[in-house]
Amino acid sequence: MRFVAGLIDSLNEWVGRTVSWLALVIVLVQFLIVVGRYVFGIGSIWVQELIVYMFGFLFMLGAAYTLRHDGHVRVDILYREATPRTKAIVNLTGSILFLIPVCALIFWVAWPYVMQSWSIWEGSQEASGIPARYLQKTAILAFAVLMALQGLALGIRSVLVLRGDEDEIESLKTAE
Repeated sequence: MRFVAGLIDSLNEWVGRTVSWLALVIVLVQFLIVVGRYVFGIGSIWVQELIVYMFGFLFMLGAAYTLRHDGHVRVDILYREATPRTKAIVNLTGSILFLIPVCALIFWVAWPYVMQSWSIWEGSQEASGIPARYLQKTAILAFAVLMALQGLALGIRSVLVLRGDEDEIESLKTAE
């Protein structure tokens, strides 16, 4: 079980670290847009749309990485002071009852939407925009899969804590 959780963690670690570079690229491209527009009087719809695409990829594909590192916002009035066992129960319950089903629902609802976009090779509504909106919409499916997988890894690690695995118990203690 630890092997599967490790594989999922590695996948989301790689995806998260890779797409994190988009934050720097977004800043640089936005700077170029501002300089081009206000210094040289030129603009590009394609480049402006590129900012939106990159932000969408950064947010959607980086969400599972954030979950992996316990970086999501949570109301932790009780969770913060809880024992590792209680945290494991909360994480397992949350993964099974909420995270994985919501990811499955997102995937199920988004599938026809994304497939329709691919079937017509949907592009920008702007004449000079990016002709690949279908790629942007595909990030919805990738988000659902990566988040569900990370929820599975979280659930596996929670089961290991509940079984008394000392390494996992210690990792929950040090995550505080």
